[in-house]
Amino acid sequence: MIRIGIVGYGNIGRGVEKAVRAAEDMELVAVFTRRDPAAVALESGSVPVLSVDEAEHMTDAIDVMVLCGGSATDLAEQGPYFASMFNTVDSFDTHARIPEYLAAVNACAKETTAVISTGWDPGLFSMMRALFEAVLPAGATYTFWGKGVSQGHSDAIRRVPGVAHAVQYTIPREEAIAQVRSGAMPELTTRDKHLRHCLVVAEPGADKAAITEAITSMPHYFAEYDTIVDFIEMDELLEKHSAMPHGGMVVRSGKTQDNTQSIEFSLALESNPEFTASVMVAYARAAVRMADEKLFGAKTVFDVPLSYLSPRAHEELVKDLL
Repeated sequence: MIRIGIVGYGNIGRGVEKAVRAAEDMELVAVFTRRDPAAVALESGSVPVLSVDEAEHMTDAIDVMVLCGGSATDLAEQGPYFASMFNTVDSFDTHARIPEYLAAVNACAKETTAVISTGWDPGLFSMMRALFEAVLPAGATYTFWGKGVSQGHSDAIRRVPGVAHAVQYTIPREEAIAQVRSGAMPELTTRDKHLRHCLVVAEPGADKAAITEAITSMPHYFAEYDTIVDFIEMDELLEKHSAMPHGGMVVRSGKTQDNTQSIEFSLALESNPEFTASVMVAYARAAVRMADEKLFGAKTVFDVPLSYLSPRAHEELVKDLL
């Protein structure tokens, strides 16, 4: 059995707990939190909840630690720290900072395997972009997200001073999708492809103009997009915007010698965090297998053999799926 630890028990942490319970080759050993452990109630009632400070004493009890913190602040510290002691998997999703994050984690993962930036984008979509480009080298790749709730962007808003709660919807522009599917291979900026809609609950007395400016000028998250910030009441946000759907697609349009070709991969999610957690748990399995082979250091989805994600034997995969 692969022994799993979870760091952080928010939406993704709860999703990881469910995915591990559903996996026949895994068991959940402990959940680690920065909150008061006594205040955290798990669905897996017999699993201990411990202070994150206790993790360093459990290196012999856990095969892989699944890091469920946010990319804005948590993982920049937690990724390198835990990779120095455990095999790890995370969902770091600030695309522009992935190279520096990879280097920071790699510097600490001397005798461990740390698979970074898993999930669906980065993650599965990253794999599709690489595959499609290899198959159709003469062409252009386009990625669209939504309509749906972005966990990373919502988390980034909630860290703005004066924000009590927030949800961010990523909305693809239909006219851009139509252009891409036509095979026209247009040149599109991030602003051309998506709109970001932020629903914000402000703290009492907070400066809403300052909050709006902080959000719309935030690099890597909102500065590059047309961003709408609307302020609503907490009751409305909780009643109408508590679900976390999402989705998206990767499209490659290109030409072979004589013909126009197109490849598309899409997904539609009722629960973004549960799906992301399921991807992370599959990569947790791969991290353990790679560590067993002493393939240490920080890895990305490009470095992980596809068969390592599956609980099935290689012979079964060849027989049933190839």
